[in-house]
Amino acid sequence: MKLDDIFGQDETVERLKSYVSSGNLPHLLFTGPPGVGKTASAVSLAREMFGENWNENFTELNASDERGIDVVRNKIKTFAKTAPIGNASFKIIFLDEADALTSDAQAALRRTMERYSQNCRFILSCNYSSKIIEPIQSRCAVYRFSSLSDDSVKARLKYIANEENISINDDGLDALVYVSRGDMRKAVNSLQAAAFLDQNIDRETVFQITSTAHPDDIKKLIETAVSGKFFEARELLQKTVFDQGLSADDVLGQIYRALFDLELTDSEMIYLIDKLGEIDFRITEGANEKLQLEALIAHFSLMRSND
Repeated sequence: MKLDDIFGQDETVERLKSYVSSGNLPHLLFTGPPGVGKTASAVSLAREMFGENWNENFTELNASDERGIDVVRNKIKTFAKTAPIGNASFKIIFLDEADALTSDAQAALRRTMERYSQNCRFILSCNYSSKIIEPIQSRCAVYRFSSLSDDSVKARLKYIANEENISINDDGLDALVYVSRGDMRKAVNSLQAAAFLDQNIDRETVFQITSTAHPDDIKKLIETAVSGKFFEARELLQKTVFDQGLSADDVLGQIYRALFDLELTDSEMIYLIDKLGEIDFRITEGANEKLQLEALIAHFSLMRSND
C-alpha cells in the first residue's frame, strides 16, 4: 500500500508525502475516529520512506494489548536505542491505540521520545487526543483524521465490488454507507460479510448481516413515540430491537441520526437529545438496556404533553 491509496484524507496525505520527499520526519500523532486510515497512513509512510526493506526499520506495537510502563522501559527503549539498518538515517516506532497507555507509561514515553530522537521517530495513533498527555502532544506534529465522506466510502466499495465480481445495487451501497458511518474498515467488513450471504447485495442483505435496524423502522418508532402513542411505540421497540437482539448502543446511535430527519422545533430537539444522552450514559454505566430504552420512548411520548 502507498500513500496514494489512502482515501478521503487528501490534505494529510500531501503533507505526509512532503516528509518522504525531504527524507526527514518529526514525531507524529495521528488522531481521529476508527477506520479512517491512521494505521494505513503510518505503514504506507514507512514503506515509502525506507523502500523494500522498510520492515527492518519499522516496528508496530498495539498499546491496547501492551500498555504498561514495562513496555516503554523494555520493548520500546530497546528498539529505539539501536541504530537503523542500511542507509536509513532513523527508525520508526508506530504505537497504535496510544490513548490506551497508562499515565505512567506515557510519562516514561515522553522522555524516551526526547532522548532517542536522533535515530528514532515515533508515530502515535489514537481515537481521542485528549487522552494523550500534553507533553507528548507538544513533541509531535498532530494530524487530525476526519470521518470519511459518503462519496469516498462509495468509491472504494464500488472498486472492491468490481474487482471481486460482486453485484451491489444503489440501495445496498447506500445501506453500507449508512452502517459504516465514515468507517472504511467497517464498510469493507460489512461488504465482505454480505457477499458471503449473497453475491447480489441489496439493502435488506446489508441490514440483516450487520444486525442493524432498518432506518425506516427507527423513524417510525420515534414518530409514534413523539405523537404520544407510548404503548404502540413500545410494541415497535420490542419488534424492531429486542426481537432481533440488537445492541442498545447501536440503536441509540440510529435514533440520534434519525432525529435530524424529523420536523422538530429547536426546543423539542434539545429536549430529546438531552434525554438521549442521559439514557446513553446510564446504559454505558451498566443499566438494564430494555428498561432504559423504554424510558427513552416514555420521555419522547411525554415531550409534547409537558409542553
